[in-house]
Formats: sequence, structure tokens, C-alpha cells
Amino acid sequence: MESLKGRLLVAAPSLFDFFRRTVVLVVEHTEQGAFGVILNRRADTEVVELVPDLVPLVEKGAPLWVGGPVGPDSIVVLGEFDDPDQSAGVVEGRIGVVDPDGDVGFSRARVFVGHAGWGPGQLEGEIERDSWIVSDFDPDDVFSEGDLWADVVRRPGGDFALLATMPDDPSLN
Repeated sequence: MESLKGRLLVAAPSLFDFFRRTVVLVVEHTEQGAFGVILNRRADTEVVELVPDLVPLVEKGAPLWVGGPVGPDSIVVLGEFDDPDQSAGVVEGRIGVVDPDGDVGFSRARVFVGHAGWGPGQLEGEIERDSWIVSDFDPDDVFSEGDLWADVVRRPGGDFALLATMPDDPSLN
């Protein structure tokens, strides 16, 4: 399988685990495995409360986001670079992993606690089992405040547009 770096993984409706209704940006994908960040799971705390050293990177009152179940003590900062050619952390286009101690300029950033990770062949197996819908990435996805899962599912149109109307809890339908 070719690398999915810079693509989105959209949780299929059949996923009822930690990843239910998530959208994951694949930050890295090689033969050794994959690393990504859930973009649409807001935490119940602000950046200032957990990682005050990172407050200068984000807007005042910015919330933390749960990047995934792996490394709950780790932090990943995604940002939109002013000049992506100056950063080694580019994922796709102007979006990439920000080095808080670096000197590369960026216009906006979001702080994530933890990340998603897959071992060799694991992600490919999950995609073969239709656990994930692979989708194109839009830089604004990183900073979305709405129902990103429904927005991304709706993009291809057709049957996906209907799928996007599925409620959080299908038993309420």
C-alpha cells in the first residue's frame, strides 16, 4: 500500500471502540507502521491548564484536543506554517508538526494530547476490513470546530452524503 501520509482516516460506522466517529490525520506512514492524530475529539481542559509552556503557540483560552489513545503523556502540536519549505515537520501542504522550540513561523496551531499509532501492517489490515474510510485532507480540517466526521464523510457525495446524517447513537434514529 502506498503511504497514507497527509490523508484522513474516517472511522467507519462499524467502529464502536475508542475511534468511534473520529477523523485521524495520518502524520507518518511507512513499512514500520503509522502515526496519526485524531482531529475531532476536544478535551475538557484548556492548554493553559495542562501545558502552560505552550500557551504562546495558541489563541487565548484554546482547548486541548485528544490526539489518540497512545502516549497519553505526550503532546503533538499541529500548525499551519507560514513557509512550509522551512520546516522538516510538514505533513501535507502548509500543515505539519510544530517544534515548540523551533523558529519556523506559523499562523495557527492546535495542541493534542496523545496520538494514534499502528504497527507494521496493522493499519493496512484495518483498512482491508473496512474499519476506515480513506479521504482527502483539507488544511482547515485540523482547525475544525464543527462535526468534522460528518463533514468529511459527506465530501464524496452519493451514498456517503446519507451516511453523514447518521446520528451519534443510531438507536435514537
